[in-house]
Amino acid sequence: MKEHGYSTGRLNLPFVGISTFGKSPFVDNWDDIKADVAILGAPFDSGTQWRSGARFGPKSIREASMLFSFGHAGAYDHEDDVTYLDSSVRMVDIGDADIIHTKTIESHNNIELGVKKILEADALPVTLGGDHSINIPCINAFEDFCADNGPLHIVQIDAHLDFVDERHGVTVGHGNPMRRAAEKHYVKGLSQFGIRNVSSTAKEGYEDARSFGSDILSVRQIRELGIDKLIKRVPKRDNLYLTIDIDAFCPSIAAGTGTPSHGGFLYYEVLEIVQGLAKQNNIVGIDLVEVAPAYDPSESTQILAAQLLLNLIGFIFHNRQA
Repeated sequence: MKEHGYSTGRLNLPFVGISTFGKSPFVDNWDDIKADVAILGAPFDSGTQWRSGARFGPKSIREASMLFSFGHAGAYDHEDDVTYLDSSVRMVDIGDADIIHTKTIESHNNIELGVKKILEADALPVTLGGDHSINIPCINAFEDFCADNGPLHIVQIDAHLDFVDERHGVTVGHGNPMRRAAEKHYVKGLSQFGIRNVSSTAKEGYEDARSFGSDILSVRQIRELGIDKLIKRVPKRDNLYLTIDIDAFCPSIAAGTGTPSHGGFLYYEVLEIVQGLAKQNNIVGIDLVEVAPAYDPSESTQILAAQLLLNLIGFIFHNRQA
């Protein structure tokens, strides 16, 4: 029915309702996930070496994602002439992994369980961090998946290499995830893009990463190379896991993070990278980490994170259908 030219019923504007990611249905039974893509929050930030606050990242990204949830039938992109995220893509939000304060291993185990449940449901896991240590349980969760589907190649978009082995006994903090990933027998390679300036990883870490076969490029090197050539450096048709640290972006557009590093990417650079990867590779998992909303009163950091993820999910399923 229409009244005065408008449809009756609920308008359901972006600022109305419970803040699930993209206003997707909430599923609290992890044994009954029926979806193509499932969102998991990992609000853990006890792995940080500097400013904490990324525990509030998942909540802020979900709230920001409401901005793009007007209830239209998908998201039409006039540049691509494609409607992304139409009704054929079933997206759900399964809430947050249980985080136990001061207990890293227990919290990581709970994150791993959430990712495993999504994979068991044959859905794409998208994990919202949290600090970058949450990538460790995310990759741990893929062991059984890789036994059936082949190994992973990991693309990391980040300012920092995160290839520290051990520092004062710490092996699972936010400076360690790529080292821990490289140790997995089912991880066959790393592409580390955006790494720049002074880093949390010493020179030996870079040498170790390269000896593993990692392809390390800074923002300046990528701009000189060009996005098309960059995409071709990633092995084609491999199962790809994509981990995105929000500090890969210039802090002029993403100030809300614990370890900002000037000289970072701008939005369209990363958008074109992930769109190219979605065309070339089978993306089987995603995490986006280190959004710490307290450091950005403009809220643009979490808006950037939500916008990038929604576009990325759209690219993935458009290319799968194609």
